[in-house]
Amino acid sequence: MRVMFYVQHLLGIGHLARASRIAEALAADGAQVTVVTGGLPVPGFPAAGIAHLALPAMAVGQEGFGDLVDAEGRAVDDTFREHRRALLLDAFAALDPDVLLIEAFPFGRRQVRFELLPLIRVARDRANPPLILSSVRDILQANRKPGRDEETVAALADFDAVLVHGDPAFSRIEESFPLAARIAPKLRYTGLVTPPPPAAADERHDIVLSAGGGAVGADLIRCAMQARALLPLDLNWCVLTGPNLPQPEFEAFSALASDRLAVHRFRANLAGLMASARVSVSQAGYNTVGDVLRAGCEAVLVPFASGGETEQTLRAEKLAARGLALVLPERGLTPEALADAIRIALGRSGRARPALDLDGASTSARILREMQQARISGSIRSGAPTHPVP
Repeated sequence: MRVMFYVQHLLGIGHLARASRIAEALAADGAQVTVVTGGLPVPGFPAAGIAHLALPAMAVGQEGFGDLVDAEGRAVDDTFREHRRALLLDAFAALDPDVLLIEAFPFGRRQVRFELLPLIRVARDRANPPLILSSVRDILQANRKPGRDEETVAALADFDAVLVHGDPAFSRIEESFPLAARIAPKLRYTGLVTPPPPAAADERHDIVLSAGGGAVGADLIRCAMQARALLPLDLNWCVLTGPNLPQPEFEAFSALASDRLAVHRFRANLAGLMASARVSVSQAGYNTVGDVLRAGCEAVLVPFASGGETEQTLRAEKLAARGLALVLPERGLTPEALADAIRIALGRSGRARPALDLDGASTSARILREMQQARISGSIRSGAPTHPVP
């Protein structure tokens, strides 16, 4: 089974990290996977051994998601878009995939409609069209513009299924996508996409502070450094700033390193570091929460909520309701409040963890294989709805 997996990350690395884990599971299941990326390069993603085509990179500019720039910071123009679109369509023709898997779209990534809509049209018009699937996290960002949800439903007419990477016992997509009932026959829950059960890291820390990709994590790190002074001085800390933290800020944090404070940009075995720690302090992004759940450590979450973002807050609240995390709102966060939350979490270490389905990567691979086998046997025609969600 040949799989072309398109993923466009624009700000953080969460979309790319989740897609990379799914790609690894597909390859382990015997698929020939090519990941097509469109963002700035991130070392280690996709994983070694996974075929990778990098389109000319785009990222978010200073004005937000409506302001896209290239790798040199220049505004993306029509010439750039036409070049990317041609490269993408040529790659599709050369790969001739059995499955076209598209991360986030059409629920998000409207910025790349200029190349995805032609790609989907070409795929659908092929004599033997591939299965076309959307790959989305379980909690979506609420649409703030009228008509966007209706546009998403209309676009999904060209998709065979939607892989929802979550455990429906924890979160169902209708909680963040109001029109989910209209696409119910296409929804397939996979479980949460998390790393394999981690091996404990060699070093041990009391507190692991992680800022995800780092693009919006500097304030949390700064607050935690101040909270550290309010806590016992014998606590060992490990701070992961994220690869996208601006270099001057990384250097400033690194200058604070000591015997009891390690500062890194990135560590591949984050879940392993957490499994060896007493408390994790982080935002509430999908992948970081997946690492926390795999590790089984106590967690203090400060969900990113600037600019009207809702997804991390909803996830954090659901975890808190299950006793899986302490939550502090980003607005008004103080070193004193963070230090108090860490003290409480340190006192809760060793509690039992409720069970959630954390095997979303391998289940995604199984679903694609079963759908491809069903199509070959004639029980699924391209464009037909898949089995409904219970």
